[in-house]
Amino acid sequence: MARQWLISAPAADLSAAVRRWQVPAVVAQLLLNRGLSADQPAGAFLTPQLKDLYPPGRLSAATEAAARIVEAIRSQSKIVLYGDYDVDGTTGVAILWHALNRAGATVEFYVPHRIEEGYGLNPDAVRRLIQDGARMIITVDCGITAVEEAEALAEAGVHLIITDHHALHDPIPRADAIVHPGLDDGYPNPDLSGAGVALKLAWAIGLEIAGADRVGPDFRNLLVEMLPLAALGTIADVVPLSGENRIIARHGLEGLVTTPLPGLRALIESAGLGGGKISGYDVGFKLAPRINAAGRMGHARLAVELLTRADQDRAREIAFYLEEHNRSRQATERQITRQAVEMIERDHLAGDARRAIVLASEGWHAGVIGIVAARIVDRFHRPTIMIALADGRGQGSGRSIQHFDLSAVLASCSEHLLSYGGHAMAAGMRIAEDRIESFTEAFVRIANNRLTGEDLIPKLRIDAVVALDELTMPTAEAIVGLGPFGIGNPRPRLASDWIELADEPRCVGQHGQHLQASFRQHDVCVKGIGFGLGALLQDLKQHRRCRVAFEPLINEFNDRRTVEMQMIDFKFPS
Repeated sequence: MARQWLISAPAADLSAAVRRWQVPAVVAQLLLNRGLSADQPAGAFLTPQLKDLYPPGRLSAATEAAARIVEAIRSQSKIVLYGDYDVDGTTGVAILWHALNRAGATVEFYVPHRIEEGYGLNPDAVRRLIQDGARMIITVDCGITAVEEAEALAEAGVHLIITDHHALHDPIPRADAIVHPGLDDGYPNPDLSGAGVALKLAWAIGLEIAGADRVGPDFRNLLVEMLPLAALGTIADVVPLSGENRIIARHGLEGLVTTPLPGLRALIESAGLGGGKISGYDVGFKLAPRINAAGRMGHARLAVELLTRADQDRAREIAFYLEEHNRSRQATERQITRQAVEMIERDHLAGDARRAIVLASEGWHAGVIGIVAARIVDRFHRPTIMIALADGRGQGSGRSIQHFDLSAVLASCSEHLLSYGGHAMAAGMRIAEDRIESFTEAFVRIANNRLTGEDLIPKLRIDAVVALDELTMPTAEAIVGLGPFGIGNPRPRLASDWIELADEPRCVGQHGQHLQASFRQHDVCVKGIGFGLGALLQDLKQHRRCRVAFEPLINEFNDRRTVEMQMIDFKFPS
């Protein structure tokens, strides 16, 4: 679909920002676009500091939860960490497992099977954990909707600590403590990830053990070692990378390179990332998919084992296994995506009269339908629910677009669902097969009423228009240094004015799917690469003059560094 370019106008206080921050104009514009004002220092954004993390005492019930946990440790009660099967959940479990082990706890972990058990606490698992002697259960990245399961634990005399960050629903489960960044108005970062919540609880446990306002040196070193795990969960869960989340992500990424954890080292090695800087992109597209592959294609307990008790040999074994699972996941994802696109185009499910998409099919793998839903949203720019059917029931996963809160819409359609949960942009659900038709009608009806035609046009937000001679190495280094990028701190996207081809463009890649070109403006030439833009080769050859939307990148090849453009889109003369 043709994208509408939304180009930010130069800020009124741009000159003042350049003078105060001593940065190039385009970098100042990027900072202003991200909410900074010219009258405030930029240091907190440019060089985020661990000392600016909010203390755990500000997070609801973290101190109370830590006191209960330390009491359980000292009484040698069996503690079970019950986590979600995604990256945020598995890294959060790993953080608390390391913290509790360092504190001398008797601790085990439990992660449900994505397909057989589904998300969150489930009654059968709760019963088994009680029978196996659990005296305390700590949920990680789940539990805020587990009302019945919480009652069962309370009746059995098992202590329950809930740590979660997902949307709140009434009623709130009964628990000894609920550690949740959105439970009250006292915590300044309601967008903390599940792994971030686990990190704060680990910090609170360290404070409780120390009996002081600072953790001991040994526990402090442990918390620093846990930052890479928290960064993985934070980046993979696509929470806003601003404020406190940015501090966790930035320092956690730096710590990945030198992590002492055998599991992380093996994972990094299997992804081919050893020996250099690891970026947010590397986490999102190389490390996180390998961790997620365990839960999507097999069982996520392997991912938790990798990040907790695995030694070097076992870690490499698991990392290899996850690599195989990831390849299988990619093949399955491509197959289901093809089938979904065929269904949409055959049945005309993306017309103006249908502003949302719901697809269901037998044989779809429930572990990958969320990724496929994201692919469908990218292609058709409509909220999408994918449902994998088996034995008369469906497991669904959805992705959304701006101005359509998926979690709230599922709540409006809850009469058709067995269960649901999630965020505004991503959510999951379970449904009886015979209710899919009525759910689809209700879901599409809400989308038709709430979404306008303008909402369905994909937007490309551009930070600034730049001349090619502004793309100097210091400027590019400053732009790259603004990472890690994500929601709240989007990847900087720039646009050229009208520029001309400097030589003949060509398609590259195994299947010719990528576009390579060089452009000239006045006496300056800059190379560009457009991943997946090979189909635009003939348009570019025909016009030879265009505007390019791009992300600046630094290409390092044969010890030579050059500034290039990662091309995203083109505008041609009309």
